[in-house]
Amino acid sequence: MTIPLSLSPDCGNCFALCCTALGFARSADFAIDKPAASPCPNMAGDFSCTIHQRLRPRGFRGCTVFDCFGAGQVVSQHTFSGTSWAQDPSSMSSMFAVFKIVRQLHEMLWYLAEARQRTFDPDLALAADHLSKSLAAAAQGDASAVLAIDVERLHGEVRALLMEVSEELRASYGAEDKPTLDGGRQAGADAKLGGADLMGASLANQRLCGVDFRGAYLIGANLRNSDLTAVDLLGADLRGAQLHGADLSAALYLTQPQINAAEGDPSTLLPPRLTRPAHW
Repeated sequence: MTIPLSLSPDCGNCFALCCTALGFARSADFAIDKPAASPCPNMAGDFSCTIHQRLRPRGFRGCTVFDCFGAGQVVSQHTFSGTSWAQDPSSMSSMFAVFKIVRQLHEMLWYLAEARQRTFDPDLALAADHLSKSLAAAAQGDASAVLAIDVERLHGEVRALLMEVSEELRASYGAEDKPTLDGGRQAGADAKLGGADLMGASLANQRLCGVDFRGAYLIGANLRNSDLTAVDLLGADLRGAQLHGADLSAALYLTQPQINAAEGDPSTLLPPRLTRPAHW
């Protein structure tokens, strides 16, 4: 059985793999400890969540942030042919391991789709297309094939291509527009802010176009009413970031989990393929 490739989760066709395969520790994001490879106590017999509409007030904010990029339904309905780990307990270990790999493949596919669309270079677009086809085929393989995938190698190939597209796109924005960071520091499109600690930074009401925030810690940062066009947000931590009135409609490598972890309002502009979180 081959199912159409979708990078959006379809929980109705998944065996609650995110609620079973993954573990979490009691924290501000989770009200309890749950070991990996064990069902969440809030999971019903039909794999639905018994507190789905009340996750945040019940202390499970982390659940509302997570996104499998469509890996759950592929593993459940294609790789394991619609037979759940509950029906066949012997498949549990393999199914959970495959899910973790396929999720990574689907996340890479998400980024490659944007890179292919945003690049000005037809050769880069072609490279992104070829790599996407290879990843999509790998994600549709049987369990043994998926488990044999060299994920780190693929991460490296994808990362190199994403960086090329990012540099190309950000270079089209003027480094003469240098947004002011905390302490009077300035940064333009050529700023080395990848992985920077910008927790709680005041970045409101600024033109941040083309800035590289790849992997930056923007936890609780104030980005209200700022323009983030062509800002590279690959892997940036946006937990609690204030995005009220910000323009992220053309931000680069922004994902649903990042948006779900942030704070915003109806005036926040998002890319078309992202959904405004319910808590906004």
